[in-house]
Amino acid sequence: MELERGRKPSFGEALFVLVVDALIISYGVLDIHFESGATFGLALSAHVPLFIAAVFTAIVGVFFIGKKWRDVEEGMINGITVALQAVLILMTIGGLIGAWIQSGVVPTLIYYGLNLLSPQYFLLASLLICSIVSLSTGSSWSTSGTVGIALMGIGAGLGVPAPVTAGFVISGAYFGDKMSPLSDTTNLAPAVAGSDLFSHIRAMLWTTGPTLLIVAGIAVYMGGSYSGAELDSSRISVIQQMMSSEFAISKIGFLPPLLVLLLAALKVPALPGITAGMLLAAGMSLFQGVGLGDVLGALHSGYTPGLISQVAESADIGAVNELLKGAVVFQPENFETVKEVASMLNDLLARGGLTGMLETVALILVALVLGGIMETCGFLEVLLERLMAKVKSVFGLVGAVISSCVFTNMFLGDQYLALVMPGRMFRPAFEDFRKDGKGLDPKLLSRSLEDSGTLTSVLVPWNTCGAYNSGVLGVPTLSYLPYAFLNYINPLVALLMTRLGIGIPWVEKHETGEVTAD
Repeated sequence: MELERGRKPSFGEALFVLVVDALIISYGVLDIHFESGATFGLALSAHVPLFIAAVFTAIVGVFFIGKKWRDVEEGMINGITVALQAVLILMTIGGLIGAWIQSGVVPTLIYYGLNLLSPQYFLLASLLICSIVSLSTGSSWSTSGTVGIALMGIGAGLGVPAPVTAGFVISGAYFGDKMSPLSDTTNLAPAVAGSDLFSHIRAMLWTTGPTLLIVAGIAVYMGGSYSGAELDSSRISVIQQMMSSEFAISKIGFLPPLLVLLLAALKVPALPGITAGMLLAAGMSLFQGVGLGDVLGALHSGYTPGLISQVAESADIGAVNELLKGAVVFQPENFETVKEVASMLNDLLARGGLTGMLETVALILVALVLGGIMETCGFLEVLLERLMAKVKSVFGLVGAVISSCVFTNMFLGDQYLALVMPGRMFRPAFEDFRKDGKGLDPKLLSRSLEDSGTLTSVLVPWNTCGAYNSGVLGVPTLSYLPYAFLNYINPLVALLMTRLGIGIPWVEKHETGEVTAD
């Protein structure tokens, strides 16, 4: 006789699983030191805590809820399947980063960027540059993984702290990703909510437009704190000289990024567009005389600095000048600056490659396994249903969606699930809501999903987006979080505007079921 497929968990059981999972993950990941000397957390990578949480959730689901192991296992596989396209893009961007560094693309962007930017306007420029690139490509990941890395180098040269630079890079990248018709999330949200693409984008302008202006004002204000300091021209000169010694710096280096932007404008999908940019950079490396084995090695395991790494380990200025073979001659008083710059560049440029992304991919897969188990066992559904039962107003609906997206980003670990699960749960409530004979336009739901689901994903260390951006930018998620202003101000602006009744789209509901926009 075949076993029953299990019962629906109670709210208490679902809440218990949530709390235990939260404790497991937070204790494993965090590293909090109190004044008393006590500590909380093990400061581990999120992989093992997520795995333990997944094991615990599966045990509860099988032995206490009565789910069949076959169904739980199928839920895990389905959970992973949701993000396979994201994993493919992630792996391809790993190869692209290795190729772009080796061919001199990223060093070229840093080199010319140092000539054009000043500390006072750097944060604003970073925000706007990443916004434009992400709008053009529809991908926050490719923006932060390419232009973002270059801006991290420029920021280091200008004396801007890495977490601050990363925060504004991410703000710009996610603005463009959220608003671009080429973006996966921008297409997914209206599909889940029952809206259409361009109505959805126009609706997002109500909340995301003002947020961008607020963040731009913050960038100008914070930039003013750096304008009082003198620009370290000697340090910038050392950075440029060191990169010129190892890489081919020329305006040809702008070709791969321009190709990726052109293909995006022609609506070529992200994966072939990124691949084209990677292959063009690989071809440039071959043309520069780099061996085929080294080119393929950079695609596989990333770029490893050669000359810069040796300079960073040099014992004295004589050894440095001997390595540079007369291309650049540094004076003894510059030795400490040269060593510091070489170490910084070595850390910045030693990255990329398919294998360089494997740790991030493993984190994504484990997070999605946990999400698949929670969905299959019904824990998330029960919690969201309880939340939805208490919603009585438009503000309550929007607040519930935003809260649920944050919750899903934290406990399912994937941006796509943070759009699909709350969207699927709240769509009937939005469709049934009535006020003065009018109903809510579906684009309010799709906008709310993106205001929170898309933007807050990068603020969670074990989420696919948080793990990726932390990896490519080299800054821990919790370090850049305070400066990713757009990502947490946007949901607050959405709540405020809903409370004030601004930008709420209504439709006339007819008896035939037909709707007319108000």
